[in-house]
Amino acid sequence: MREAERGARGWRGATEEALYGPSGFYRRPEGPAGHFRTSVHASPLFAGAVARLLCLVDEALGRPAELAFVDMGAGRGELVTGVLKSLPTEVASRARGYAVERADRPTDLDHRIEWLAHPLAGVTGLLFANEWLDNVPVDVAEVDADGVARLVLVREDGTESLGKPVTGAEAEWLDRWWPLAGDADGPLPAEGLRAEIGLPRDSAWADAVATLDRGLAVAVDYAHLAGARPPFGTLTGFREGRETAPVPDGSCDITAHVALDACALPGARLLSQREALRALGVSGERPSLALASTDPTAYVRALAGAGEAAELTAQGGLGDFGWLLQPVGVGIPDPLADGKQAST
Repeated sequence: MREAERGARGWRGATEEALYGPSGFYRRPEGPAGHFRTSVHASPLFAGAVARLLCLVDEALGRPAELAFVDMGAGRGELVTGVLKSLPTEVASRARGYAVERADRPTDLDHRIEWLAHPLAGVTGLLFANEWLDNVPVDVAEVDADGVARLVLVREDGTESLGKPVTGAEAEWLDRWWPLAGDADGPLPAEGLRAEIGLPRDSAWADAVATLDRGLAVAVDYAHLAGARPPFGTLTGFREGRETAPVPDGSCDITAHVALDACALPGARLLSQREALRALGVSGERPSLALASTDPTAYVRALAGAGEAAELTAQGGLGDFGWLLQPVGVGIPDPLADGKQAST
C-alpha cells in the first residue's frame, strides 16, 4: 500500500461513519436544523403544499381506509408533523404518519407518529423524501494523469488521495450516467475531473419506492441531469449554517447533489420545485394593495406568506431543487402530471 493510502478509505465508507456512526453528525441533539435550513424550515407553506399533494394522492387512491404519509430522512419530524396538522379533518382521520430516520426519536414528537429506522412495506399513500438522497453516502471518482478514473480516498482529517481504478457496476454507472472517459480514439479526459458515483442512491430510492403498495413517491433534492453534470463534482460540507470543506470526522454534514434522472424508475416525472409548488398553490404572488386599507392585519399576513413562497420558489435557490415523482399503481395527480418525463 502506498504511504498516501494508509489510514484512508473511500468517501462512501467515511461518510457513513461520519454521519451515522455512534458519534456521527446526525446523532447530535440539535439535529439537522441546527446546521442548515431546508424548505421545511423555511416556511410552513412547504408542509401545507405537501399536505395538499397527500390529499390529491388520497383522491387518486379512492380515499382508502388508511392513508400513509411516510417522511424519509425525517430529521426531527418537522415535515410529518406539519403535514398532519395541515390536513382537512376528513383526511386527517384516516392518515397515519411515519417518520423514517436513523437518529433517535425526539422526546416531544406527537405520539401518533410512528418512528422507524426503515420504511414499512405494503403501505398505501405518499412517500416523501425531502433532502434524503443527498445524504445517502457515495464514493467519488477522479481522473488521474493517465486518464484513468480512480476512487478518491480520504482520511479523517479530509486529506485525499487516489486509490484503485473504478471497476464493475460502479464503472458501468459512470459510463451511463456520468462519463469521465473519452472515446478510445480520442484525447484523454482532463486530469482532475470528478464524479460522485450515484449507484447507492439509485438502489436506496428503488428500495424506498418498493415499500409502497399503491401511491406516489417523491424525492426532492439538489439535483443535476445528464448533459449538465458539474465537472468537478459537488461534494461539500455544512456546519452551523455555512458551507465548509467536507471533513469526515463527524463535525459537519457531508452532502452531494443527486443525479435524479439516474434514480428515476419507469413512469417517473421530473419537475423543478418552483414548478411543483406553483402547481400545488404556492405562488409567491403579492397581495393586492387594496387589502392593506380594508384589512391591514390580513395584508401583513399575506405579504409575509408571499415572501416565504418567493423563497421556496426562488430561481437560483430553493426553487431550483428537483422533484422526482414516481407513481406506484396510480397516476400522477393532474396538477403535477404535465412535467418532463424522466428518461430511464
